[in-house]
Amino acid sequence: MESAPLIVLDAVCKDYGALRVLSDISLNIRRGEVVCIIGPSGSGKSTLIRCINGLNSIQSGSIKVGGLEVNDEKLDKLALRKRVGIVFQQYNLFPHKTALQNVAMAPRIVLREKKGVVEARARELLAKVGLAGKEDAYPLELSGGQQQRVAIARSLAMRPEVMLFDEVTAALDPEMVKEVLSTIKDLAKDGMTCVLVTHEMNFAREVADHVYFMDKGVIVEHGPPDQMFVEAKDARTRRFLSQVL
Repeated sequence: MESAPLIVLDAVCKDYGALRVLSDISLNIRRGEVVCIIGPSGSGKSTLIRCINGLNSIQSGSIKVGGLEVNDEKLDKLALRKRVGIVFQQYNLFPHKTALQNVAMAPRIVLREKKGVVEARARELLAKVGLAGKEDAYPLELSGGQQQRVAIARSLAMRPEVMLFDEVTAALDPEMVKEVLSTIKDLAKDGMTCVLVTHEMNFAREVADHVYFMDKGVIVEHGPPDQMFVEAKDARTRRFLSQVL
């Protein structure tokens, strides 16, 4: 018998004023699954994953992560933040803190963990993302790809069950994209539940268990990558893929 989904969205709607940016979104994501969300700019992809993390509220519907109702006014947001990490397009590192300090900060301040324990985990995570030896480097001393990997390590330091990635390679030079995608690929291989908004179609095809195509705030079509990239049924999906592949 299959376990219950880790993430459940049911008829989610999100408005910005009079503009409906998410309309009747429903999807299930199981533990250990890698889901890629693709689609044109302005289709609601980034808004969707920000809603999963509780950064954006919704007008109607339900979002549950591990049984927690994300939009319950009584929800302990810290409990949600422990479960769901998010990495954005911009790295948002503290420029006056070293890589090690950036990674260790949230567990120290938010979780009140002991300095020695947190710093040991931060060193392990920096090594995991390929940055052993860069612990004492400041953000300005690191490349964009290295800064993004520090941001990934920082999210992992909270030991989340789910990692959300919002166009994390969009601000990078092409030669730096591969190192960041390789880091995410390693996380997926280790069994981390990952939800990625991405324009990297070849990467999505390689790592995703399931792909969702969004347009104008709705899920147009979804399925395993071989189906989506080879035998897409909807004309909008086929048209989008013909422009980006």
